[in-house]
Amino acid sequence: MARALIVGCGCRGRELGRELLEAGWRVRGTSRTEAGAEAIAGVGIEAAIADPDRAATIVELIDDVAVIFWLLGSARGNERATEALHGPRLERLLEEIVDTPVRGLVYEGGGELAAGIRARGAAAARAAEARWRIRVEVVEADPADTGTWRAEMIAGVERLLSR
Repeated sequence: MARALIVGCGCRGRELGRELLEAGWRVRGTSRTEAGAEAIAGVGIEAAIADPDRAATIVELIDDVAVIFWLLGSARGNERATEALHGPRLERLLEEIVDTPVRGLVYEGGGELAAGIRARGAAAARAAEARWRIRVEVVEADPADTGTWRAEMIAGVERLLSR
């Protein structure tokens, strides 16, 4: 079965990862901290320390990945850095995955961040899809409704892989 990389594998990411594992996926999740990596490993997901603000730390994890989940719709940090995660950092990652085995990206379009920041991220993902034919699914589900959110994430990856 395919491998998924969950960038931003916090509480919701771990729940999604467990569901993917149950469906037969191999799952790798990222955290910026050792404590986060331990929480990821604690639920049976392969943990990796990586910083989405540094594309190279993500790119080094994708050699056997079919789908990347970009779960940063509620990312916290200073405003400028958070905006960069949904703009230049995301764009850089998308540019880097063009000639890799990665088949697509599922972008978390819902979340606590300002709608404008998330909309710019969704637009960047869709622009990469048009420019480089990278398959993209933007999931707008509200992460506060965890059941619906997880179902929409799973449906998003299924749509992405069926194209």
